[in-house]
Amino acid sequence: MKKRILRSLSLLLALMVVFSLAGAPAGAAAAGKAKKKEVLVAYFSATGTTKAAAKKVKKATGGTLYQIKAADPYTAADLDYNKNCRANAEQNADDARPEIKDRVKNIKKYDVIFLGYPIWWGKEPKIIRTFLESYDLKGKKIVTFCTSGGSGISGSMKEVKQSAKGADVVKGKDLTDLSYKQVAKWAKSKI
Repeated sequence: MKKRILRSLSLLLALMVVFSLAGAPAGAAAAGKAKKKEVLVAYFSATGTTKAAAKKVKKATGGTLYQIKAADPYTAADLDYNKNCRANAEQNADDARPEIKDRVKNIKKYDVIFLGYPIWWGKEPKIIRTFLESYDLKGKKIVTFCTSGGSGISGSMKEVKQSAKGADVVKGKDLTDLSYKQVAKWAKSKI
């Protein structure tokens, strides 16, 4: 009787070991597999330069592309920086918030937002503040990128961080002259 009980216990123990080992790789794989992050590539582009950079970021990340469009589109005269144009007037008015035509559908689903814009007089266009202040971005990672004739992204970071309340704003990069390969390497490292 004792032998039969010992054999049964031994067999039960052996089966438990086999099943636990067999389940280990699947469990380990499931534990190591992280949820894929949802990426939004939002950009404002008045002349098409930032749009080209945004398309590279979208291709590299597999994210959803969203163009920030002004409700009142910018004309060439609005962008004539050497005169008293609309772009200059907006940049000089702290409270300027140009209206945006459409909203991002279901922004809650995105974990990471790549935010692209041209640099206007050393800063982000005020429409970027409109975009950031229009959503609850708490807990989201926002990675900035810009296109610029020379100023770079640093001058825009303070206001972007202030406008993106509760978000983790990551200082980005000027993508103006970067190849797709360079953009892809940078963008993938930020997800």
